[in-house]
Amino acid sequence: MGRYVARRLLQMIPVFIGTTLLIFLMVNALPGDPVKALWGDKPPDPAQVAQIKHDRGLDLPLWEQYLHYMKGLVQGDFGKTIAGNRPILDEITQAFPVSMRLAAMAWTFELVVGITLGVIAGVRRGRIIDTTVTFFTLLVISVPIFVFGLGFQLIFGNELGWVKPTVQDSEDFQQLMLPALVLGLVGLAYVARLTRTSIKENRTADYMRTAVAKGLPRQRIVTRHLLRNSLIPVVTYLGTDIGALMGGAVITEGIFNVTGVGNLLFQGIARREGAIIVGVVTVLVIVYLLASLLVDLLYAVLDPRIRYA
Repeated sequence: MGRYVARRLLQMIPVFIGTTLLIFLMVNALPGDPVKALWGDKPPDPAQVAQIKHDRGLDLPLWEQYLHYMKGLVQGDFGKTIAGNRPILDEITQAFPVSMRLAAMAWTFELVVGITLGVIAGVRRGRIIDTTVTFFTLLVISVPIFVFGLGFQLIFGNELGWVKPTVQDSEDFQQLMLPALVLGLVGLAYVARLTRTSIKENRTADYMRTAVAKGLPRQRIVTRHLLRNSLIPVVTYLGTDIGALMGGAVITEGIFNVTGVGNLLFQGIARREGAIIVGVVTVLVIVYLLASLLVDLLYAVLDPRIRYA
């Protein structure tokens, strides 16, 4: 197991370099000049623009800019914002915990409710509950997430007054409940459908017939045999969804005024701050890679037949 983890960590290095290089090239290909944007509608001073670009290294060739960025990244330096001259690491450090709380709440919602609905629908396939879960999940997947966000904000926040329409304190878990519900809705639908399909396929497996023939209690058959083997594709989705929840929270954080990574990424795009975009995406890439490693290790826990050398 230790050698496998070490090998996977080494494999992450070229993946990380290739991903950051691709993002770096894409961001620098965006139209517009963030330095000239500092002047707004006024004509920029060419001398000051040239001086700022020289101080930031923006006048260097693109490959040299990337090398400078990676060198600073190894030292924990993500660069500084053009507008405000603030360290980007400070911006990410301030926004990251907020998105982590929001993503953790949404992920827990997906895990608990999604798997529960999937198990109920899979075990009682062909019945009313199965049809209801299938229709509900299909509806959630079909409707854009901003529709749920605006709708829930209007109904639960403005009309019923159960929660605040917008988040006033991003550290308050109670205020993050509604944004987390909206953020996790689509993932919940996919988890429920994956669980239902996997249980439906495994119900006819040989080990299930053997467990029934042995006269084992129904609850033990479902939890120890059926559910455990059916969770492998679900774990794969849930693992990769951690990074997606954080990076895909741009719309949700914008609707509910959550000052997280998604909001920071949106500000970077709006201000054409390429360094912010690359810095945020770099952190998300690290989250994706670590989550992928964790998922692979969980396979051996769920299925004893899987062993890593």
